[in-house]
Amino acid sequence: MKKQFILLSTILLLSFGFNSKPLPTSLKVTVIDNLGNFVEGADVTLFKSEDDYRNETNPVAGPIKTDAKGRVKFKDIEAISYYIHAVKGDKTNIGGGTQTAPLNSGRLNKVNTVIQ
Repeated sequence: MKKQFILLSTILLLSFGFNSKPLPTSLKVTVIDNLGNFVEGADVTLFKSEDDYRNETNPVAGPIKTDAKGRVKFKDIEAISYYIHAVKGDKTNIGGGTQTAPLNSGRLNKVNTVIQ
């Protein structure tokens, strides 16, 4: 019984301990309007710096269009703070949540941004 336990413990360690890769960092952005409704079809782009955000140059990712629930997901990104640019027609998120907090590494981070 003791040998079986040791063998099982060793297998589990090899399966989950040594061979596990860190989970990727990702960000789910939900775009809403000033009434709290989801905005489908908005273009969402991520930028690393405020200058890039303001000039709309050197995007990290995007633009990606939001789905019916106003969501987009950016996968395998750095765990840093990002500037989010969301636009649909003449509406943007300027003044409605443009910078994220530093993202948690190896997790799905979630933020909302408001376009008006």
